Amino acid sequence: MYEAGEPVTHVISRDPAHAREAAACIGSGVAAGCYDDLPAVGKWLIAVPDRAIEEVAAALPATSSIALHTCGARGPDALQPLAKRGVACGMLHPLQTFAAGAGSETARGIAFAVAGDAAALAWAQRIVALAGGFAIAIRPERVALYHAAAVMASNYVTALLDAGRQLMVDAGAPEELALAALAPLVRTSVENTLRLGPRDALTGPIERGDGGTVARHLTALATSAPTIRSLYGCAGLHTLAIARARGLGADAAATLEDLLKGN
Repeated sequence: MYEAGEPVTHVISRDPAHAREAAACIGSGVAAGCYDDLPAVGKWLIAVPDRAIEEVAAALPATSSIALHTCGARGPDALQPLAKRGVACGMLHPLQTFAAGAGSETARGIAFAVAGDAAALAWAQRIVALAGGFAIAIRPERVALYHAAAVMASNYVTALLDAGRQLMVDAGAPEELALAALAPLVRTSVENTLRLGPRDALTGPIERGDGGTVARHLTALATSAPTIRSLYGCAGLHTLAIARARGLGADAAATLEDLLKGN
């Protein structure tokens, strides 16, 4: 944002060292400070843990005209302490995962969820444009559904991969090769799904109506971790819903449903 031309004048944190480090990373001329000595600035971008948003909003001066927070699980209501004092409030959530060490390029070209007052939305749209991304307007009362979608598409993919990794190891693959062995399959499956859509990209025993293979899977999983067995069953039932949309026959679908629900 700073590199693209949006001015950043201050970085505020409870930890002075953290503020100085962040300010230095942003660029020269950015001041670092603490909550004890808040500057009078026109706009605030609040990037703190979800649980701290309201506390921070209550601490900020109402001399500002706009405030945005970057939490995906809360709507503009999280900034209610500022809204009550006449500040235009909104959310600007980058739909991306940022692992340790990720650079600013990770945010280029991604989607951002936006919601809030008109002035807040206008600023959010400017930031999105500077990041080369695109905005998705989220209804404030549906923010939790939006965030659940993000969690399933990110965190739960990690959980699925870990389950697959564990089963590979249990089947005899060396620990250090399990993920590497799955990687081409994972990448191709994700790329096909994004390119073709879930229904047209689906392959595998459930798509084929192969109850015998699914039954053998479930038998083999009897000695696996309960979480993996449950994950296989739940993911299988949603996979079955996609297969039905593709035209899987009623008898095969009913057999698979009984198997998966009996897991």
